[in-house]
Amino acid sequence: MTARSAKAAPPRPARRPGPRPRPPRRGRTAGGPLRLYTQAKRAWDRPLTAYYLVLGGSLLITVLGLVMVYSASQIKALQSGLAPTFFFRKQLLAAVLGGGLMVIASRLPVKLHRALAYPLLAGSVFLMCLVQIPGIGVSVNGNQNWINLGGPFQMQPSEFGKLALVLWGADLLARKQDKRLLTQWKHLLIPLIPVAFMLLGLIMLGGDMGTAIILTAILFGLLWLVGAPTRLFVGVLAAAAVIGALLIKTSANRMSRLACIGATDPGPGDQCWQAVHGIYALASGGFFGSGLGASMEKWGELPEPHTDFIFAITGEELGLAGTLSVLALFAALGYAGIRVAGRTEDPFVRYAAGGVTTWITAQAVINIGAVLGLLPIAGVPLPLFSFGGSALLPTMFAIGLLIAFARDEPAARAALAMRQPVFAKKLAGVRRKTMRRRVKKRPSGER
Repeated sequence: MTARSAKAAPPRPARRPGPRPRPPRRGRTAGGPLRLYTQAKRAWDRPLTAYYLVLGGSLLITVLGLVMVYSASQIKALQSGLAPTFFFRKQLLAAVLGGGLMVIASRLPVKLHRALAYPLLAGSVFLMCLVQIPGIGVSVNGNQNWINLGGPFQMQPSEFGKLALVLWGADLLARKQDKRLLTQWKHLLIPLIPVAFMLLGLIMLGGDMGTAIILTAILFGLLWLVGAPTRLFVGVLAAAAVIGALLIKTSANRMSRLACIGATDPGPGDQCWQAVHGIYALASGGFFGSGLGASMEKWGELPEPHTDFIFAITGEELGLAGTLSVLALFAALGYAGIRVAGRTEDPFVRYAAGGVTTWITAQAVINIGAVLGLLPIAGVPLPLFSFGGSALLPTMFAIGLLIAFARDEPAARAALAMRQPVFAKKLAGVRRKTMRRRVKKRPSGER
């Protein structure tokens, strides 16, 4: 080939630039779980996570509790000559009233919550004093901690004492922190410890040691949040242990409850009957339970199936899956409370959120531990779950506090402000369009 023919050859078309071929995906199976973990972590770290956990967890526990109260209380109501839905209707009424209190508490500003602390404390102390007056106070299961409101309705003022201690203690410690007084022991202990001991004394006069334990847990939670020194905890814990040992030693009923920890046999005189049959109910449930309403222990074998031992009936009818679901909901609620208390800069919000979280988690642990045979039977209900309007109303108000605190975070407020309803946006757009049309239809001489 000559040089002339080489020059006459047409040039090759240039290759168009395009996307580079992707390298083969290696480790696709490993990238999937990692990607899911990253997405879950991002969702978990969102500003409204605590808000949704508190709201959704508390509502799910309450609704599931209503279902289990209806299932566990029918036989008890029939044995008492009442309608099968008697206890369920009372619990449903208390849940509706408690829902209203929760909405009110979630909408109130923090200043108004602090203003309610002293009136609530004074009212709780007054009602707990009325309990000890003959003719006004009512004894239930050997504990005189109730006031008859007429008809089938009764009230337990000590349940409202828990809420009063949380609000009043949080307000007291927040004001002292603002004045930089919590570094002194006298300001750290007084008047918090004397007022807490007064409430404990009024509760113990009626013989309700379970509620006294919850109140003590709230006191320890407040002291822990405020940063009390370790030696103070050791001293107060030693004093509480000595007082508790004396109270248990001087009561045959409390000694028998202590002896029933881990019992597998009712024992002499059937003193461990309730504890053992609670284990029987859990053991017969299996993984998925015998079915809703199919419990055998509620037919007179297990005492208090709809109150203190409703968790055992849940395990029998819904199985391990049902009990683990309840535990997961309480764990989510406790995590959300800790998150609210840890992310706020307001000392009152921190102490109040921590006190409410300590109250609910400690009461749940004591109730479930007693059903499992790991702790003595303290006679405390499962929060938001067991039957009892006196326990449900203040607990739902406390849940409203957590919701209000979760909404009050700056990031949560910004996220809620950005999430306007779609209908509101469309309505605003329609209004703008109609205003423009009206402007176009005006006469030319009109200004």
